Amino acid sequence: MGGEAPDPFAARLRSFGPAGIVSMLVVLAGQVLPPLGALLALAWVAASETPWREIGYIRPASWWIAIAGGLAGGAAFKIVMKAIVMPLFGAPAVNPAYHFLEANTAALPGMLLTMIFVAGFGEETLFRGFLFERLGKLMGRGAGARIAIVTLTSAFFAGLHFREQGLAGVEQAAITGLVFGTMYSVTGSLWPVVVAHAAFDLTAVAIIYLGLEPAVAHLVFG
Repeated sequence: MGGEAPDPFAARLRSFGPAGIVSMLVVLAGQVLPPLGALLALAWVAASETPWREIGYIRPASWWIAIAGGLAGGAAFKIVMKAIVMPLFGAPAVNPAYHFLEANTAALPGMLLTMIFVAGFGEETLFRGFLFERLGKLMGRGAGARIAIVTLTSAFFAGLHFREQGLAGVEQAAITGLVFGTMYSVTGSLWPVVVAHAAFDLTAVAIIYLGLEPAVAHLVFG
């Protein structure tokens, strides 16, 4: 009468034995075709019987605050990055990887969906939710471990941006990874970070689509 016996396969997936390591590598390899990595992460959570709260799927105290704060914070963060931070790194005023979006109404719907579901939801589920859970179990939950996890996941996240966006994309992704990772590490809730990430990328799309990249990039330093 002690309840259901633990599932041995689920326990092996949660461990850092062969099954756990292979499953983690499979999830990460899925990111070569986003959002497959995030979908595999969700499949791992279900198969390993990991509580959803362990990857940050925690209901916010207020959805309105989480959504409004995430939207405002993400949009403001993007403008600060474009107008102040990236110019200090010597980044070009125009992002060549996405310049095709300027005045391109036909490409807009697909890109908006990509920014919301692939970038906002998918990348945060994988790089923050899943990786923080795995590395947290491996490295611990102390302050030093949290700093290391934020740093490692940000570096991994940034490196994946090089092929498409070059050095400037890596620099921006490293900073956003550190900010979003710190947000998640402090709050333990993924949803505000998902909204902020989506708002960040949607603001970037809006700036490009409206042809405002040079103006925003030179807003502070001329």
